[in-house]
Amino acid sequence: MADKNTFISDIKNAYSFKGESVQIGAAMLNGEVIPDAGIFLPLKTMNRHGLIAGATGTGKTKTLQMISEFLSDASVPVLLLDIKGDLSGIAAAGTLNDKVKERYAKMNLTYTPTSFPAELLSLTGKNGVHLRATVSEFGPVLLSKILGLNDTQGGVVALIFKYCDDSKLPLLDLKDFIKVLQYIGDEGKAEIEKQYGKISTTSTGTILRKVIELQQQGADIFFGEKSFEVEDLMRTSIDGRGMINILRVADLQDKPKMFSTFMLQMLAELYAISPEEGDLDKPKLVMFIDEAHLIFQEASSELTQQIETIIKLIRSKGIGIYFCTQNPMDVPASILGQLGLKIQHALRAFTAADRKVIKQTAENYPETAYYKTEDLITQLGIGEALVTLLNEKGIPTALAHTMLCSPRSRMDVLSGSEIDDINNHSKLVAKYRETIDSNSAYEILTAKLEEAAQKEPPAETSTSASKSTKEEPSALEKVANNTIVKSMLRTAGNGIVRGLLGALGLGGRSSSKKSKSWF
Repeated sequence: MADKNTFISDIKNAYSFKGESVQIGAAMLNGEVIPDAGIFLPLKTMNRHGLIAGATGTGKTKTLQMISEFLSDASVPVLLLDIKGDLSGIAAAGTLNDKVKERYAKMNLTYTPTSFPAELLSLTGKNGVHLRATVSEFGPVLLSKILGLNDTQGGVVALIFKYCDDSKLPLLDLKDFIKVLQYIGDEGKAEIEKQYGKISTTSTGTILRKVIELQQQGADIFFGEKSFEVEDLMRTSIDGRGMINILRVADLQDKPKMFSTFMLQMLAELYAISPEEGDLDKPKLVMFIDEAHLIFQEASSELTQQIETIIKLIRSKGIGIYFCTQNPMDVPASILGQLGLKIQHALRAFTAADRKVIKQTAENYPETAYYKTEDLITQLGIGEALVTLLNEKGIPTALAHTMLCSPRSRMDVLSGSEIDDINNHSKLVAKYRETIDSNSAYEILTAKLEEAAQKEPPAETSTSASKSTKEEPSALEKVANNTIVKSMLRTAGNGIVRGLLGALGLGGRSSSKKSKSWF
């Protein structure tokens, strides 16, 4: 049997840090909780990303809730992608019941019920801040990914974006994109072929059908103005605690491709607006992605590679990303290798395939003389986990069987009236409530076509009359010179660079724009 004093000494050496840290639990040995062997997370390395894994019902969602609370206490803003819709309770104080009391007594810690500053975000605009982005901001490649287009059809989409950039036609929502698509296949076909070459009517027809299918899935609510500014995620409350932003995306569970594409767009936007920070004492923002397997479920190898690239780069901006999933094998190996913190809850071995996964999982953790990892993974209790992380030198810490702290906030959802109260007092809900239907490609092209249809051959007039009558500017010129339209031409003019997505060949928006938004 392992020596208890040696074990305490090893854990203290592994989990003691110079900078600010937070205690998330206490180490266990031979099934006994050791209060003197506290497990701490150093805030300095929280931008190194992480993984929280475990079977259903083992407590992984409560673990990310608990870590989010400690980050908020340390003035670090948090973004929670709440797939199941059960994280809103973080805005209300928890309850000290017998189970919680027993857990904290074993760790020799004090439980204090606490509510945390929270902002509810929504993709639909219901019960939260409405998140939107324009089609131009989304970019041609990501739009092609969502539509499931081949390379030829994707090239047509890229051409449409180029044409709209050159012609100063803002693509704000899907009806703008559809109008341009119809225009280049009919009235504007000659103009397009003269400038950019021939376009197959088969390709434009296929793209149009795909866009209509996307509309039928409710995608119209995602595109348009007012676009969400990602800076609004990085706020602190009046009392100095980090704001916990809860984005409930339960309505995307059956649309994994759309979910993964939106995730990539959001990460790229965050990267584009954030300056290089180097080594900070604590991160600027930490993002938790619950049910992360939805990101990779239908992602192509190209999309997975792009997500990997973003994850590698974004940590230098002081942003940490944490994936929460049932099986660590849900995360591609190339991305799994980028995750410094690993919290492994119990896995179940019902089949030979399950046992194989458990063996592979055990091999991903540091070797230890105190545990037989492969066996212990199946024996962990609820709220217990195997923990290892990167220390300040980037070296993995010793593996620790840990009893984790429970959340101090409510481990249940908010009531309808509580949600209404948060939204009624939210400045962001009011800021993004209004839907703006600005003059864009749809209106400009419609006016242009109406003008052409109504135009008649000029009547013969005297020379003096013709000199005294000024030529009326076209509807297109009127709209294009309008200051409101000019303010919305995010992708027009010289220096069109769509953020990081442009650098990765993904499209996106100009990184020089003051107000960045994402989706």
